[in-house]
Amino acid sequence: MEVTINTVSDCDREMTVTMSQEELQPHFDKAYREAAPELEIKGFRKGKVPMPMIKKMFGAGIEYQTIEEVTNETFRKELESRSIEPIGVPTIVKMDFKPGTPLTFQVKFEVKPEFALQDLSGVAVEKYVHSATDEEVQNEIERLQQINAAYEEAAAVSGNDFVVTADMTDLDEKGAVVPGSERAGMKVNLREKQTEKEIKEALQGAAAGDVREAKFEHQHGDHSHHVHLRIAVTKVEKMTLPPADDALAQKVSNGKFRTADEMRANIRKDLETFWTERSDRRFESDLLNQIVTLYGFSVPESLVQSVIDSYMEDVKGQQPGRQFPKGFDEKRYRESVRGSAVWQAKWLLIKERMLSDEKIEISDAEIDAVAAEESAKLNIDKERLVNFYKTSENALERLKYNRLLASLKQKVKITEVATDDYSKFAVQ
Repeated sequence: MEVTINTVSDCDREMTVTMSQEELQPHFDKAYREAAPELEIKGFRKGKVPMPMIKKMFGAGIEYQTIEEVTNETFRKELESRSIEPIGVPTIVKMDFKPGTPLTFQVKFEVKPEFALQDLSGVAVEKYVHSATDEEVQNEIERLQQINAAYEEAAAVSGNDFVVTADMTDLDEKGAVVPGSERAGMKVNLREKQTEKEIKEALQGAAAGDVREAKFEHQHGDHSHHVHLRIAVTKVEKMTLPPADDALAQKVSNGKFRTADEMRANIRKDLETFWTERSDRRFESDLLNQIVTLYGFSVPESLVQSVIDSYMEDVKGQQPGRQFPKGFDEKRYRESVRGSAVWQAKWLLIKERMLSDEKIEISDAEIDAVAAEESAKLNIDKERLVNFYKTSENALERLKYNRLLASLKQKVKITEVATDDYSKFAVQ
């Protein structure tokens, strides 16, 4: 038997196998014996057909069926003998066989790319940090005041302490209605900072039954688009905010806070936690992006497709009945997320290698410490959490990943950059 394995790329391999008739014959003989009890022809009882007649009448068919088993078994054994671990589904790209002649077949398969872990000592990552401001605390207090505000119907808008109910319609550049853009019963809070100033200005003095228009540029991510709205007012309500006093503090906290100062201090604490978490997520994203950029190896296509499949399942999981939305273009979606999937697949390979090289394992003592901390936070029995971590592979992998992340942070240069630019905390 002749076996050659060619390297096509970092991840692609091609195995070509040629087997002689003498090497194939034992497989065919076995197949004949296994088929004999089920065969019958006129003049012979079932299972009593002579072997020479079986070979003459059924031999070609039996041999062709046997070839599939032979190729699969041979391919598997040859990989095992060379300690090669394929990923994905191998594909037979060539099959050359006729009864009485040698068999030649060719299989394409993928393997994980070989690569060396890179030195991270020269990697520098900025970590954006932000401390909660007095303005942010005040904005949160105002939000709580608005949630607990009193409303009464008013004749017309006169200021920003109003909520307007209106039917809105988009207009095109010529002022014509955009088909299907009608939105009935929209609530417009004029105190909200997110409400465009053009809408606030257009609604000043408006009463139920009035129709106003507003034009503005709406910023959406890294681009903007022109908006022209027709606003048909159906209701105007005056909003009266409760004072930010001890009574409000007790109400919004169900008695947890006794005073407005306690409420304010807790709001600041929650904001600090929020910004710390946002900072950590952005830093982690930037760190991993820099690490992945250091590696130029190709990624197995089967792994990329597996990641994309997981994205598709996420889309399904967010829909009723786990069905794609009407008109969902699966092909277009797969193309749109391919870049992200390639990055994710590469990071998975790098992470796997790092975990292996650093021999990261989670001890019972570590599990016990994590369970104790989370038990206090979540008010869940500690022993239940210990059992969860010891029996959940995903939970253990997360603990290993946290250990790896801590190790990576020790190997790179981190510079903290204080900023009030909220866009810096968006995960790239």
